[in-house]
Amino acid sequence: MKRILLLGAVFAGLAMLVGTGCEKKEPGAKPEKKVFRIGLVAKSSTNPVFLAARVGAEAKAAELSKQYGIEVVVDWQTPPKEDAQVQADRIKQLVAGGVDAIILSCSDAKATSGAVNDAVDRGVPVMCFDSDSPESKRFAFHGVDDLETGKAVMKHLARQMGAKGVVAILAGNPNAPNLKKRVEGVREEAKNYPGITIKDVYYHAETPDDAAKMVKTVMDANQDITGWAMVGGWPLFTDALQTNWRAGVKVVAVDALPAQLAYVESGIAPVLLAQKVFDWGYRSVEMTFDKVYLHKDVPERDVATLEVVTKDNLGQWARKLEKWDFKVDPKYLQMK
Repeated sequence: MKRILLLGAVFAGLAMLVGTGCEKKEPGAKPEKKVFRIGLVAKSSTNPVFLAARVGAEAKAAELSKQYGIEVVVDWQTPPKEDAQVQADRIKQLVAGGVDAIILSCSDAKATSGAVNDAVDRGVPVMCFDSDSPESKRFAFHGVDDLETGKAVMKHLARQMGAKGVVAILAGNPNAPNLKKRVEGVREEAKNYPGITIKDVYYHAETPDDAAKMVKTVMDANQDITGWAMVGGWPLFTDALQTNWRAGVKVVAVDALPAQLAYVESGIAPVLLAQKVFDWGYRSVEMTFDKVYLHKDVPERDVATLEVVTKDNLGQWARKLEKWDFKVDPKYLQMK
């Protein structure tokens, strides 16, 4: 009888184990977790494109929180101005603080790759958006094809200039890998237009005021410039270039946020190549959650498309910006 009772107890214990933590879970089953925290380290908190990415990231986090019944938190750790070392430090702080994943736009891929690799080695996955770090251990990148973006800037500018004249390239941070590729694309496309000469590439701190000052300084010193290929739209976030702009000088720039639309209306920048900056954050959070929380496969390179914004579709683009929670001048919303 004792032997029978003992065997019964053993089987009961095994049954209890099977009924608790030892059962086989389905692949990709969600872990029991109440908070999923994603660190977001963009280039600069004073650059409107990254503020737009933050809005997109938080919007997607809210959707996922509601859908999966957990709290998805975006921890904004972007430095006030571009500084790759500060980015690296912020990544280390996020890892030390127990973040679940990190999303990064690199100011300098070489300067941040060590922190990225260390984060991954410590079990914190990292993905990049806008500006990539392809040699690091990041698991994915979301953004435009920068070489093709540079080519598109030059192609549209050449049309506006009648395929002749002198072009200055405005290029922001000289160490940013995405901007280097865009400059390369501008130069490569310019070779297709014998009547166009590249004056030089001009770098600056990536703030609207610094960019506008650079443009004015270069324009004052070089009366022969007839076109600007702006691989980022930094100076168009201010109205500084609307005053005393030299007649006939055309601008084609990347990005088309509300403050920049006035330059399309005035004709100074007849073409803006809009990055879907809201989607930088939205899509990056979506991919990170899929990869890290749901254990799904995601594309290693998720290429975003550009939208050409001109007077012909200014209203259509403005209404899209409004849907992304941007405040847009009502006059643009009434346009076609």
